[in-house]
Order: sequence, then structure tokens, then C-alpha cells
Amino acid sequence: MRPFFLLGVWIGLSGFAASVPEARAQMDPHHHHTAPMDHTAPMDHAAPMDHGAHAHDVGPAGATFDLRFLDGMVQHHTGALRMSEFVFGIGEPGVGALANSIWREQAAEIRAMGLWRKAWYPEAPAYPVALAPGADPDSLSGLIRMSQAQIEGMRMMGEGPTRENRVVWFLEGMLEHHGGALMMAHDALAKSSNTTIRRFARQVIVAQRAEIIALRRMLAVEGLRKPAYYKFDNLFAL
Repeated sequence: MRPFFLLGVWIGLSGFAASVPEARAQMDPHHHHTAPMDHTAPMDHAAPMDHGAHAHDVGPAGATFDLRFLDGMVQHHTGALRMSEFVFGIGEPGVGALANSIWREQAAEIRAMGLWRKAWYPEAPAYPVALAPGADPDSLSGLIRMSQAQIEGMRMMGEGPTRENRVVWFLEGMLEHHGGALMMAHDALAKSSNTTIRRFARQVIVAQRAEIIALRRMLAVEGLRKPAYYKFDNLFAL
């Protein structure tokens, strides 16, 4: 199995220290005063692989987009942590090692995004936010607490696995999960002018496409080669 990209190393605190002033300088003066996208149905299997709704659209560009993106991506990463914990220690077919790698990378990124959020949006609420319907995307007053349904949609966990189906549950679910990250990263490239966010989005695309390819190889070991495993390939390009 090919080595996985360690995004956590890239966005360690040494890199963060340099990125904060750079991103701050690009921010709109109003920065501090200031319907989910459906994807395809869950993949079929003997035991249903239900990983929840695919709600990754955090709303339009604007002075609060980076805040909404960070909060959405933190929830998305949290789902990957929880999913990985179901398969720690499983050797077949290297799934435990992959789960540990994903957990370490995503936990490091969650910490970095928390620091970016605190530095760039010191007046933002402590809870994760979303844009209220019809609200001003340039103002903090247009933000509301992210609902539990939105959080669950971002995390994409759905029903937990059984002991018998947890390997395929994890592999198929993480493939879907990485597809969601690709969608969010491309959305950030289209809507954010923040150099740090854009660099992070590009690194997400590079890492997630490599892991999707690895996940497909693992699923092939399980005898599964579904066309649906290739549906995110159009999002591999930077």
C-alpha cells in the first residue's frame, strides 16, 4: 500500500505561525464585524453502508465564508475520527493502519483549523456556525448555530457498523467521506481568496485522492469493485 500524505505535518504549528499574518492581511475589513448538496445514494452491500446525508455546501462567498468553511470542515474531520475508531487494530487488509493514519492527520488539521478560527474570527461564537437563510454572508450577524442535522450531515457517519461488516463499512464510508472533502475543497478554491485556506484546500485534494485510490485497492481485496467507487474521480484535478 502506498504511503499516505501526512497533512498534519504540513499544517503544524510552525506553519500556522507564518500563515496567520499572511491571511489576516487579505481579509475584508468587515471580517471581524461581521441547502445542502445531495450526492448519490449510499453504496449497496449485504449490510447497508448508511453514512448519512451529504451536506457540504457552506453557502456563498463572503467575508464569513472562511469561518463557515472551517466550522464545516472541522465537523467533517470529526466524523472521520469517529469512523476510524471503529477499525483500530484490524489488520485486514491494512485497514487499521489506514485508520490510524487518517486519525492522526485529521486530528492535527482540526487543531490547526481551530487556531486559524481563533486568530481570524476572534468575535465569532464559540459554537460551529452556518449562514442563516437569506442572511448577509459578509456579516457575523448573519450566522446561526449549526444545527444537529447539519453537523450529522457533515460528519457523514450514519448508522454504526456491526463487528461483521465494519471493514467494508469503514472502507466504503471513508471513500464517500473523502469524496465530501474533495467537494468542500473545490468549493473553497472557488469562493475563498485566503491564501492559507486555498493552500489547505489543494493539500486536501492531493491527500484525499491518494487515499481514495488506496481505499479502492483495499475494497478490491474484499472482492468489491463497484463503479460507484470511481464517482469522485472528476474531483481529483487541481
